[in-house]
Parts: sequence; C-alpha cells; structure tokens
Amino acid sequence: MKVLQFDPTRCIGARECERECSRTWFKEENRDKSAIRINQEDGRYAMVACTQCGECIDVCPTMAIRRDKRGIVRIDKKLCVGCLSCVGFCPYLAMFFHADYTEPFKCVACGKCVETCPSGALAIADVPDAPLTKTEQRLARGEA
Repeated sequence: MKVLQFDPTRCIGARECERECSRTWFKEENRDKSAIRINQEDGRYAMVACTQCGECIDVCPTMAIRRDKRGIVRIDKKLCVGCLSCVGFCPYLAMFFHADYTEPFKCVACGKCVETCPSGALAIADVPDAPLTKTEQRLARGEA
C-alpha cells in the first residue's frame, strides 16, 4: 500500500505541503483544512498524517470508513454522520475535522504535497499492507 513518508532531517518548515493539501481538497489555503500537519518541537519538525493503519475502521458506527483496493483508508461522505468517533480514536491524531464540514478528513497519500515540498522531506512509499482490522476480518468472512 502507499503511504506518505517524512524525513525530518530534510524538512525546513516551509509548510508548502499543508498549503497544497488544503488547496487540493478544499480550494483554499488554510492549515486547519490540511490533512497533513507539520509541527515544530524542540527545534525539530514532525509530521502528523495518516499511516493508513485502519484503526478508525472499527470505531465507525456507520461503516463509512473503508480501505480501498490500494490499501488507502477512505471516508465515504455519503455514509458519514459526523459523529467524529474516528477523530478521537485515531492513535496518531491524524484524523482531522473543521467546523465548516460535517465529515472528518485525513491524508489519502495522493502525493500532491510531495510535489510541492521544496526540500524533498516528503515521499510516497510502498509498504506492506496493514493487517486487517476486526471489522475488515468480519466483512471478509461475510459477516455484517
């Protein structure tokens, strides 16, 4: 599966990735509407973005969160009721929400941020597929 990877030694804190993400998905430059966040702690940069672990799949009461054929965890806006359970449950704090929208949002490893990063701190990498969550295991067995 594809995931967004971050090299903190190359990051210069330009935050072009955040701007590109919000422009791509929300048509405006707004850090609060970016699915990738670059934070600075103790003079070092750290990235917060979805790892595609799928932990959020099990907590969604409407089954609006599913893994696609490529292994990317996606939110079906038609099924999402905006309960934000996934936001509070994400072990990486990488599920975001904004008051302008009912549905939460997250990184889907689209790669737009990689293209705009001036220092090459971001990359899309192929990693082994994440283990199936409990919900995915039930669905694979044909259980509802």
